[in-house]
Amino acid sequence: MSGKKYECMILEVADHIATVTLNRPEIMNALNWQAYAELESIFLDLQKDPEVRCIILTGAGRAFCSGDDVKEIMVQGGGGGRLREIRPSTTPAARAILDCDRPVIAAVNGAAVGWGMDMSLMADFRIASDKAKFGELFVKRGLVADVGGMVRLPKIVGPQRAAELLFTGDVITADYAKELGLVMSVVPHEELMSEAMNLARRIAANPPLAVRYLKDGLRRSYHGDYEEIGNWVSQTLGVLFQTEDHKEGVASFLEKREPVFKGK
Repeated sequence: MSGKKYECMILEVADHIATVTLNRPEIMNALNWQAYAELESIFLDLQKDPEVRCIILTGAGRAFCSGDDVKEIMVQGGGGGRLREIRPSTTPAARAILDCDRPVIAAVNGAAVGWGMDMSLMADFRIASDKAKFGELFVKRGLVADVGGMVRLPKIVGPQRAAELLFTGDVITADYAKELGLVMSVVPHEELMSEAMNLARRIAANPPLAVRYLKDGLRRSYHGDYEEIGNWVSQTLGVLFQTEDHKEGVASFLEKREPVFKGK
């Protein structure tokens, strides 16, 4: 499996630990349709590999993930049309990560915004570089967050802080993210991967079946079922992608100006 070639990802497996690296550094690891498909495929495959006991998810270059590739998904790709072509359901890549029975560590090396922040929330652990930043930027594009922001975020930081992050779209520092309980630890940038690897090794040294059942138990007792919200997210995005405010949010981003929203 680790011998497969990917356009947007790098997969390495060694000593029972898989490292998945988003590899589009020239655009801050923004996700296009191909990247989403590769994320889904990799996480589904990793669950079938008996040698893999823990997964580290990180980004190449100066960003963890800057969310959707705005030019491809929101402009060229016609996001709303794409969503209407499929039945309402959780984003397939999100489902693959959330359903993964191996512990997942997000080693957040830089900006984790939009779906990048949501993706970090889908992990079991978040270890942040001191250069990391987090932001639920969906509202700035006239959209709603995915299940990471809608389900995981309020469970982790509480409903009031989640509302603040979702409604404002503010970008916060790694230190403030730790203060909120969003990340487990903040480490010097050059120590990030060694810190994540150390945690992964401690987990991988334990009986893998017991760890998987523990993860399943935590998910059942704390995080609950995300599918209902996932269905709502896809239906809602299908509507919001058609609004003038969404188009203005995208245009203002691409034109590097302040947006003017009209509630239409």
